[in-house]
Amino acid sequence: MLAFIFTIEEINRNTRLLPNISLGYESHNSLNSKGNILENVLRLHTGQDEIPNYMCGGESKSVALLTGTSAATSEQSAPLLELYKFPQLAFGSFDPVLSEYGQFPSLYQMAPKDTSLALGMVSLMRHFSWNWVGLVITEGPKGLQFLSDMRSEMDKNRICAAFWKILSSSSLVYASSSPYDFLIRETSLVKVIFLYYDTDGVNDINHYIGLHLVTQIVWVTNSQWHADMTGKNFILDTFHGILIFSNHHEEVSGFKSFLQRVKPSSYPADIFLQHLWYSSFHCSLSESDCVLENCAPNASLAQLPANRLEPAMSDASYNIYNAVYAVAHALHEMLLRQLEMQPVRNGSGIVTSPWKLHSLLKNIKFDTCAGEHVNLDKERKLHIKFDILKFWNFPEGLRLKVKVGEFSPHVPNGQQLTLSEMIQWDSLIAKIPHSVCTESCNPGFRKSPQEGKPSCCFDCSICSEGEIANETDMDQCVKCPDHQYANIQRNRCIQKSVTFLAYEDTLGKMLTGTALCFTVLTVVVLGLFVKHRDTPIVKANNRALSYILLTSLTCCFLCSLLFIGHPNTATCILQQTTFGVVFTVVVSTVLAKTITVVLAFKVTAPGRKMRQFLVSGAPNYIIPICSLIQLTLCGIWMGTNPPYIDTDAHSEQGQIIIVCNKGSLTAFYCVLGYLGSLALVSFTVAFLARKLPDTFNEAKFLTFSMLVFCSVWVTFLPVYHSTKGKVMVAMEVFSILASSAGLLGCIFAPKCYIILLRPDSNYLHGSRDKMYSKKNKHY
Repeated sequence: MLAFIFTIEEINRNTRLLPNISLGYESHNSLNSKGNILENVLRLHTGQDEIPNYMCGGESKSVALLTGTSAATSEQSAPLLELYKFPQLAFGSFDPVLSEYGQFPSLYQMAPKDTSLALGMVSLMRHFSWNWVGLVITEGPKGLQFLSDMRSEMDKNRICAAFWKILSSSSLVYASSSPYDFLIRETSLVKVIFLYYDTDGVNDINHYIGLHLVTQIVWVTNSQWHADMTGKNFILDTFHGILIFSNHHEEVSGFKSFLQRVKPSSYPADIFLQHLWYSSFHCSLSESDCVLENCAPNASLAQLPANRLEPAMSDASYNIYNAVYAVAHALHEMLLRQLEMQPVRNGSGIVTSPWKLHSLLKNIKFDTCAGEHVNLDKERKLHIKFDILKFWNFPEGLRLKVKVGEFSPHVPNGQQLTLSEMIQWDSLIAKIPHSVCTESCNPGFRKSPQEGKPSCCFDCSICSEGEIANETDMDQCVKCPDHQYANIQRNRCIQKSVTFLAYEDTLGKMLTGTALCFTVLTVVVLGLFVKHRDTPIVKANNRALSYILLTSLTCCFLCSLLFIGHPNTATCILQQTTFGVVFTVVVSTVLAKTITVVLAFKVTAPGRKMRQFLVSGAPNYIIPICSLIQLTLCGIWMGTNPPYIDTDAHSEQGQIIIVCNKGSLTAFYCVLGYLGSLALVSFTVAFLARKLPDTFNEAKFLTFSMLVFCSVWVTFLPVYHSTKGKVMVAMEVFSILASSAGLLGCIFAPKCYIILLRPDSNYLHGSRDKMYSKKNKHY
């Protein structure tokens, strides 16, 4: 009411707005009664009290009606005033219902749109990482619309409502506190509750919530909330420290000075001002005429604490201020048009018809003294900017509202909410409240939904091997690229190092040294055989085959070096072809030696006619024939799908292994299969000839050597397939060395023993004497 009077007096002092014309006013108290509302509207419109809807003695001088903060008042008065096209300006919070479907074209809402309130509150939740909150809404169309907007915005931002409660504004409900039992049951689940008020029933709701004494809860509400007038129980007050989304408006200059000079004597008809003065400044009443006496000296409303009277304009007061100015600007424009059409003489002839103001009010635009733009067009109204206030009631009765931030829907996303870096929370809440259903999943973990619970309630599961989560609360882990691997914490991908079976590695050094040692040893044996080439033990079983076998074994040991070092296209091809061909020569040579033993025995037996096979050197043809078959298989392999350089990023943690891909596995296994078949034939023939009685018969040694050879490669296959990376290559090298060493040791170690340590046995006559003495003893 004081803001209303202040605005009218300010306009009347303005020489540019409505010059030489004074605005008057009258006020009516509806007392929340529909009958009183209609009665007051009729009085305002007709200018008389007795006969409704009938004018006697001329028109009323009223040009507009300002209705209260309750939408119910506007809804009651609007249908009646609509009959007369009488302008009505509502200064309560913006209500979409009043602007829908053109029901009330003569009704104008001064408040800006507050539909961005839900977005602002959700932005606050996001800022403080609150994803588990409670919602308390007052019943009504605006409350239900706000609930819908809130749940929609919360769903977009993955914020959950632990509970939501709609409170009825019916006075019958307030007779019992049962609707507020949720304050005991459910507030323990959350640390933050968002409370939305419509205008009606604020005091009653505050009262019943306050009775339950809910502490250590942060309440967030809209500008319709206001504290009780007593302001007691500053520590045990439920709403101490509440955050308020208040409509932003600039301070109106001159209003505080107006409050300082206003006196009851200046407005004798205002009984509410007299009552406030009487109760606030310890005045007394004279018995004769009930005039205030003995008040505190220099009493002023500006001296009252905030719990008695806030010096700043409230939202409703600011809307009243703009509403009066809107009517004044429209009236000024209408009078200017009348003066242009019909000049007035002696200040008479001006007629104001309220219905004529509509065309002007719909398009009225002006800037207030506070510098804000006002527009009554409901289609062009902007969403309001919100100030975020924190309510303090310490010390007792302070009722201080401190601005801690603001929210503006007109700026880009991410910049809409600004908050003070240092927000002082309630004394019972030492730090920023933490309202979540489940603590955040740290990097390295992903969220696993809990069955039957909202998305904000989840378990944290560690990422699988090779996957990371580098942010908190990730729904899914991210797989590292092939050239990277996940660290132990599973929160970062690390670049893999490139590796291969290098000569510098310990394993590479061991295999290389072993291969070179066996190569040198084989060359030494070959030299020894060449030196003693004319001795019976060297000449036995075809010394040329022994030379071929030793030479091919040397190549076997050396070919293992192709598997060590940085692979390239040439080494990848040579690895398999050299291995296949050289080992084929070795095995076919063993087969040729075994057949030579068999033929030699058959030739010495009476009545045999196989001498020509032995003399002609037929067993020696086995080697080129078998080798040619293997060369053909290798040629087909190289021509269709040869080996190539490949990378193995999965065998070893943190390493990319450069390996030689076999290319065609079918061709690879054909080469191995052919080699295995040849070895099996050699073993079988040697096994059958192991007991032939002949001097220097090496069939037993050939049998044992092939047994070792076959055992190595039979063992190699399953082990080879069960290993990966460098170990697989090392296993292949080891098998080559082991099988080659087995042949070298089993075949040539006994002969070297005789040559070096038993030279007396290395001649044919001695051997025959021994055989002859054995036969005599047998007989």
